[in-house]
Amino acid sequence: MSTLTAVSGSHRRPYYWEEVTENWSAPRGQSNANATGLPTWAEHGLRALREGLGREPGTVPGMRYLHRVELTDAARNAEDMPRSYQAEHAALTLFGLHQHGATKPVHHPGAGLGAACRALREHQATAPLKTSGQRLTTVQERRVAVPVARRLAAAATALDLDELVHHLRGLVPMLRQAEVGLDYTRLHRDLCDWLTPHHGRVLRAWGLQYTHSPAEAAESGRNEKGVEPAFWAGFDPARPDAGAELAALRCGLGEEAGTVPAMWVCYRTTMGSELRAKGALTRDLIAEHTALALFGLHQQGRQQPMHTPHLSPGTACRLLLARNKNTDRTALERRLGVLLTSLDTGELAHHLRSLVPLLRQADVGLDYDLLRRALRNWGDPKQPEAQSRLRSAWDRDFRRTDPQT
Repeated sequence: MSTLTAVSGSHRRPYYWEEVTENWSAPRGQSNANATGLPTWAEHGLRALREGLGREPGTVPGMRYLHRVELTDAARNAEDMPRSYQAEHAALTLFGLHQHGATKPVHHPGAGLGAACRALREHQATAPLKTSGQRLTTVQERRVAVPVARRLAAAATALDLDELVHHLRGLVPMLRQAEVGLDYTRLHRDLCDWLTPHHGRVLRAWGLQYTHSPAEAAESGRNEKGVEPAFWAGFDPARPDAGAELAALRCGLGEEAGTVPAMWVCYRTTMGSELRAKGALTRDLIAEHTALALFGLHQQGRQQPMHTPHLSPGTACRLLLARNKNTDRTALERRLGVLLTSLDTGELAHHLRSLVPLLRQADVGLDYDLLRRALRNWGDPKQPEAQSRLRSAWDRDFRRTDPQT
């Protein structure tokens, strides 16, 4: 059994789940492994891990030799164990629950929690096809996916580490039953980062992995340019769940992109697998998130679609003046001027947020495809001319006298 592994130029002993996975290859029938290939020494450790479920870190004697996070004397005598030790205790117990009775290693490097839940969702959707030869309808697939989505969302909204582990304990048996693995080294890092400045990255990675599948992306409806239409382009105010969807979008107002679980299914931003796994906060994702949140605010209570192609903020303000004779032109010009002189995307989003309710009240829409591009390029150092070009175009739109636009 190996004892050292290289990490960033230093050496550490592999985590227990890594050791079990690395030594699983013993041929069946050998004295040092059971019938499934699980090393005999690992069986005792897994039993100790299951005993640790619901117990405080450091209180299960059989688990102490399975920890790889070293404790100093001061840490041992402290009232609370270090966060990394608590996170490892949680990851160990979840691994013990996951590996129990499994016929192959459940630690799968690279399989984040979001990717694992996506694989579970796909497994449940295709299970009837394997048993009865019948494929589920789209509506049935959505119903099957609800329990998985709810459990992942519950975990993502946990208020502390204990609550998070509680929700994961309900999810892990489902993964085991479907023979879906999980990267426990990554899970340990996610648990360490929970409710820290890295919390947003963890949530973003889960959401981006859960909502993206190469197979699904290939089958989803795309336009002639090969791009999946944005959420607002296909939004139907008359469908039964429209109100709940808009409420979810409004939850994103003022929040960091990717950190609102209810919005995950609405994202269409394309991103490489590596960036998704890292929970990268890209300009494209920030722009789409902001546009979605503004659309949720704009569409609220409206029966006609508020996404109106070719309608810029400048044109929308001009229509607002035309439709509402009580609107103060001087005040609106001042509002638009402040918007046009925004220094960055954040300031632009702030001023748009104050403009959108006025447009909604007058039933004036906006082109949210254009708005997303503007939010993406506004203040982009790689496109220094984009901001001035948009500013000039929107100002011209406001001052045009063409009665047909």
